[in-house]
Amino acid sequence: MNAHRQIIAYKNYFLDFYENQPDNVQAKIEWTLKLIQVTRQVPEKYFKHLENTKGLYEIRVEVGNNIYRIFSFFDKGNLVVLGNGFQKKSQKTPKQEIERALKIMEEYKNEN
Repeated sequence: MNAHRQIIAYKNYFLDFYENQPDNVQAKIEWTLKLIQVTRQVPEKYFKHLENTKGLYEIRVEVGNNIYRIFSFFDKGNLVVLGNGFQKKSQKTPKQEIERALKIMEEYKNEN
């Protein structure tokens, strides 16, 4: 049995990031989102819960030597809601990006 998760972009957070990426990065983001939609047990290489956060996940996209992260969270079990994305420049995910993602998650939950 296949899993099927619905993925939605909340407001313009994800789309603003996505539209600023080159075609090859957009293609890899789309491939990764598709994988998350249809794979029951998504490998951590592509989708990982962020430690010490309540329900914040990062979608992980690598293109060549570039690493991109898109924050997301679940709603109603199988719906993955996309928040902000960024290009990762160092080993650690920048604290301000995590804080921004947590604010977006909070905003979403307050509206829904």
